[in-house]
Order: sequence, then structure tokens, then C-alpha cells
Amino acid sequence: MADESNMGPVAASEAAAETKAPTAKKQRSPRRQKATEQGKDSKATATAAKAKKYSEQERSDKLKLIETEVAQRDSTLKDAIKRAGISEQTYYQWKRAAKPVEQKAATSVPAGDELADLVQLEKENQRLRNLLAEKLRTENAELRKRLGLD
Repeated sequence: MADESNMGPVAASEAAAETKAPTAKKQRSPRRQKATEQGKDSKATATAAKAKKYSEQERSDKLKLIETEVAQRDSTLKDAIKRAGISEQTYYQWKRAAKPVEQKAATSVPAGDELADLVQLEKENQRLRNLLAEKLRTENAELRKRLGLD
């Protein structure tokens, strides 16, 4: 019976729950309607330009034009790139792609005169190596005699 008469703390928690008013959720504004196909197309063309494809010849011409402008000190690199009508990123990508082609051209098989020069240089290189080896052998033998190792 003591349990039925002791309602003090339980009654207090019920009273606190009743005093709290339920909070209403925030009302969101309705979403915008999607644009029509015609509106989308005009908006897309306004924000992003269509990428232009350049041929290898056009790329090399633009790279040469930019290099000559910078070499003649007519303008800075950034200005020359802008005048060429490309972005800096495109310029550096084209330049990196053009390097291996230039290296391949430089390492191609030499012509007749160049080949003869190359053979002559290889012979001279071999002669100098032999001369150096002989000189080192004589110095080594001389040092061994001085130290008494021989």
C-alpha cells in the first residue's frame, strides 16, 4: 500500500512532459521546377564552350608562334598564350606531348657524314682509353716497386 500512495516523483515527471509543447517542423519552400529542354540547352551553351579539336599541324604552329613571341620579348608567356587562343593548361599539355616527337627526331639514324664522324669519334675514344689504361698500369707498377710489394 505504501507504493500506491508514493506518487511524488512519477507525478512530477508526467507534469514536466505535459508542459513541453511539441515543436512544429520547419516548413521548406517548394522545389524549383526543372528547366525545359530548350532552356537547358541555351543555359549549357552559355556556361560551357564546346571544346575545339586542333590538328597536329595547328598545335605545332601555335606552339611555334608562342615561342617566337616570347623569344623576341614581345610579350610574356601568359600574354602569348592568350593571343594564341588557348589556355595555359592546354599549352603545357601540347608542349609535353610534342617533346617525345622531338626526341625521336633527334635520335634518328645519322646521315652518311654524321655516321663517319661517329665512327671516327668511337675509334679516338678507344685509343684514349687504351692510352689511359697503359699509363695507370705503369704508375701502379712503379708504386709497387717503391713499396716493395713486387
